[in-house]
Amino acid sequence: MEQKKRRELKALVSELKEIRGRHTELVTIYVPAGFNLAKSMEQIKQEQSTAQNIKSKSVRKNVLTALEKIIQHLKLYKKTPDNGLAIFCGNVSDKEGVADIELWSIEPPEPVKTKLYRCDQIFMLEPLSEMFREKEIYGLVVLDKSEASIGLLMGKKIEMIKHMDSIVPGKTKKGGWSQARYARIREGLLHDFLKSVGAIATSKFKEVKDMKGVIVGGPGPIKEEFAEGDFLGYEIKSKILGVVNTAYSGEYGLRETVEKSYELISQASVAREEKILSRFFDELGKDSGLAVYGFHETTEELQEGSVEILLLSEGFDWIKAAFECSSCSYTEEKILPRSMTSEQKCPKCGNMMGVKEEKDMTDEIIKKAEEMGTHVEIISTDTQKGEQLKELGGIGGILRFKA
Repeated sequence: MEQKKRRELKALVSELKEIRGRHTELVTIYVPAGFNLAKSMEQIKQEQSTAQNIKSKSVRKNVLTALEKIIQHLKLYKKTPDNGLAIFCGNVSDKEGVADIELWSIEPPEPVKTKLYRCDQIFMLEPLSEMFREKEIYGLVVLDKSEASIGLLMGKKIEMIKHMDSIVPGKTKKGGWSQARYARIREGLLHDFLKSVGAIATSKFKEVKDMKGVIVGGPGPIKEEFAEGDFLGYEIKSKILGVVNTAYSGEYGLRETVEKSYELISQASVAREEKILSRFFDELGKDSGLAVYGFHETTEELQEGSVEILLLSEGFDWIKAAFECSSCSYTEEKILPRSMTSEQKCPKCGNMMGVKEEKDMTDEIIKKAEEMGTHVEIISTDTQKGEQLKELGGIGGILRFKA
């Protein structure tokens, strides 16, 4: 899912998650991709009949109103959208006895697989949350002296991309000079095999965009030799998260490696973010000229093409806004944090100005970064360093060369 759609979906889920109904009068409906829209409307009409039995007069009225609003909204569609539909509607008023029926509708960026009707005090958001859950991809190499399997872990799916059998013979029991010679031949064949595995794994893994890490597994000591040696390309070797013991080395070995690596994988995102932020704050602390922060300072360096890694906080929220004074009609355009829009005074008459039009700056910044070949990292605010970045304006960069 592209960054823009992911952020929009995440923002909607965050907004809906904060809503709490005073009673069970928040309606959630998921229409799966490919499902007949007319049947969905029929089912909602049946729910209207069921809602007539709600004892509370005010709750009954609010639920019926919400369902009618959903039906009217569905009439806007000739057919179910390609990815299905998610609708949330209900009384969001925080005052008892006061109705404020609002509706949200989204055509998700991924196909809806869940068919759901639910009336509750909260909206059911799990199917949407699953869509923007970070689907990290990890490289897997499982091997022993006789075979190797190269695969990928994509979300919850394990995909075998290459299986290799070696021609390394077993150990001989012959003694004397022939035993030593045999051992050298065997060692050479094993080295060549590991080299071939490393070359293919490096080639395959380089094709995977933003691969988060590599895990090496196997039943014997060969896995350590492979992980510690120079068999993988430097870029791929640097992504090794750990080495795990498995009983198998084939396709089942891939599954076993994943099962034994959950702790490594769960820590990977946090560790990667920590590493990038540590580098950023180290450069700031040293005043090396290789780090920049603040909206204007960072975007200026971005325009120059000098930013290697752009850091954007999840809390970053700047907009380009067109302001207009209601008293003297003075207009002005500004780029500023959204939180400051209500504080803008007219420079001519001193009265407060209102927002006539606004545009989110995040998409524009990410687009510019992509044009400049700059890697973008979206930084969470769940860690101390992530919170620090937010306090610095929510935007910063690690530079390719000194400013």
